[in-house]
Amino acid sequence: QLKRRYDLIPNLVKTVKGYAGHEKEVFTKVTNARSQAVSAGAVGEQAKAENMLTGTLRSLFAVAENYPDLKANQNFLMLQEELAGTESKIAFSRQFYNDSVMSYNTATQAFPGNIMASMFSFGPREYFETEDVAREPVKVDFNAGGQENKS
Repeated sequence: QLKRRYDLIPNLVKTVKGYAGHEKEVFTKVTNARSQAVSAGAVGEQAKAENMLTGTLRSLFAVAENYPDLKANQNFLMLQEELAGTESKIAFSRQFYNDSVMSYNTATQAFPGNIMASMFSFGPREYFETEDVAREPVKVDFNAGGQENKS
């Protein structure tokens, strides 16, 4: 799912760039954050990179709010919906991974698992932690003034 997210981001940036080409700093930050996330190694490094990527995506969506034509663009809306679905799947996968790490760490620290863990040098594993803000899918309300469109 992370790869799917990484694949969606360049298309999203390209779509927004067509409407807001002068927002170069935001595009550069998103592209750099994506590159760091793709190349991250250890779990802690990956989590940090994912947090940064989520923050830059929020900036990108904030820029998009200023462009009414972009907000109505079907390609942009489809990419946004696709990204939101992917974010939900990533959150589920992250929870599953962390539950597995908790079970593993408990098993390797309690008797008799700790004996086997010691014999084979099985150490504790790192959780895939995110900042509280990153736990929520990236959301943007494109309705004027936050009012729902009732048409």
